[in-house]
Amino acid sequence: MNFLSVDHQTFLITGVSNKKSIAFFTAQILRENGATCLFTAETPEHSERIQKLFPDAEVFLLDVRQEDQINALAKNLTAKEIKLSGLLHSMAFANYAAGIKPFHLTDWKDYIEATQISQFSLLALSGSLKDLFLNEASVVTVSISNTKVASYGYMGPIKAALETTVSYLSKSFSEFSRVRFNAVCAGPLKTSASAGIPHYIENYLYAEKLTLRKEALKTAEVAQTIAFLLSQKSSGINGTGILVDAGMALNTFDQELVFRSVNS
Repeated sequence: MNFLSVDHQTFLITGVSNKKSIAFFTAQILRENGATCLFTAETPEHSERIQKLFPDAEVFLLDVRQEDQINALAKNLTAKEIKLSGLLHSMAFANYAAGIKPFHLTDWKDYIEATQISQFSLLALSGSLKDLFLNEASVVTVSISNTKVASYGYMGPIKAALETTVSYLSKSFSEFSRVRFNAVCAGPLKTSASAGIPHYIENYLYAEKLTLRKEALKTAEVAQTIAFLLSQKSSGINGTGILVDAGMALNTFDQELVFRSVNS
């Protein structure tokens, strides 16, 4: 028996884009431990990419900006008599085409679109899939290690709202089930999605120097934590955010960086 004990269980995975994505690594871990993973894709082209990564898996079209598609997903899974042991919510979007502006200049259209995709979609999906979750299912979303980092632009407050949503969903679902909700708050990672954030590479390299081990956080390390939270091995963890950053948060005053800064 493997540690996670997820064999013969079914999980719905959102956010697989390529082999560098958190969702891809998480799905790999779950499948290697005997679980079945179902996937969502925003477009037919996206679906084809996922099918190439997981040829034997079932992929459902889902644009979380469209309420009818969220409802259709629930109906499709119900028709197939699928019961879910867990959901990975790993989706985020921000329009940084014009660069990261000062926060007080945030555009409402950009902000509301990013909120709908990155935060409200967790609430919408959870509500729509409510009757498909097994009584002790687990829902995990992906946040960031520090929602107050100004260099992340308006996504900081949106991720903060996402983490609060986790707390409220865990309380709400506790009224009729034992479904758990948690967030993994990850430090900077080398993913295709992060590459679109202006000046991200500089922040990533700086974050690596702040880790206690002086080695960047790996996407697989975040995925391992997610897989644990999706499993019943984490049954005592609910309504919280788990920080995964290789010690970066407690090393703000790294002496090497401090000396280099003040003596430059």
